[in-house]
Amino acid sequence: MRRTRYAASGPYAPPVPPRELTVTSADGARLHAELHGVTDPAAPAVVLAHGWTCSTAFWAPVVRELVARHRVIVYDQRGHGRSAAPGPGGYSTEALADDLEAVLEQTLEPGRRAVVVGHSMGGMTVMAAAGRPAVRERAAAVVLCSTGASRLVERARVVPLRSERLRARIHRAILGARLPMGPVTPVSKRLLRYGTLGPGSAPAMVEACARIVHACPRVVRAGWAHVMGDLDLDARVGLLTMPAAVIVGTADRLTPPEQSHAIAAALPQCTGLTELPGLGHMTPVEDPGAVSGVISRLAADHLAAEHEGAPGSPRADAPTDALTGDLTDDDPQAAEERTT
Repeated sequence: MRRTRYAASGPYAPPVPPRELTVTSADGARLHAELHGVTDPAAPAVVLAHGWTCSTAFWAPVVRELVARHRVIVYDQRGHGRSAAPGPGGYSTEALADDLEAVLEQTLEPGRRAVVVGHSMGGMTVMAAAGRPAVRERAAAVVLCSTGASRLVERARVVPLRSERLRARIHRAILGARLPMGPVTPVSKRLLRYGTLGPGSAPAMVEACARIVHACPRVVRAGWAHVMGDLDLDARVGLLTMPAAVIVGTADRLTPPEQSHAIAAALPQCTGLTELPGLGHMTPVEDPGAVSGVISRLAADHLAAEHEGAPGSPRADAPTDALTGDLTDDDPQAAEERTT
């Protein structure tokens, strides 16, 4: 039922997860999570946290890039996708941090770590959780993609006005509006493309993003907009002491490159700032190859030793099935081992 809202085929269609589970957060909130890719729990793991008004469907192109060699975990932020809407007091950065901790503890095997990736509000989730024990222990590295730590409404460039005060006031009103977005129409797609995507975005990409964003309940959309309007996570960035990469599109109007530059400068172990020319805010959809490339490099640098040393882990050069993680039959040695 949920899938009919999104692209039904092509690169933006959400892949069918081999396994789904429910994660329970500290306040009892129930979060929908999916496991994709290699099934071996010792395989290099990646945890993907999506942004405001999105869902697990947003990560479809990146998941497809990663599944052949990684165990990929995606989850719906509270109120988004198939996760329950927050109750009273459930809209806060601390709640987002609680949720990420719960996902790490309940989807990773004991002692295992992951590369943790956050896009937009997902990046804010990672920053909010920076000092949490589970993040310190379970995040081998992080990727902060198209995000900001503070003063989001002041720094956004969706409304092209010189006055920062007036621009911030209009941004706040637009983001916090409870008006229904209605069906996906040519007009709504043009507006979404202008605000969130690069000028060269293909129609199918715009359509897929519009379907994802329009599926978010308006109450949830407004609730999280108010949280982001008052966001101040500058002090948390320095607590991300693990290796961290930053990615941003040069045409990002929601979290312009200056936001990413400030984050990169404050990170204790920034491994690099990747600027993607001409791309907007939806970088994982606009260039999944570039985003997954950064993720894969961090996984290879900081998780390879754990994976290779794990009992029963597959050889790095062995062909795998992207959904089952089993060695394929064109490897004679593997076939013989399975029959003994």
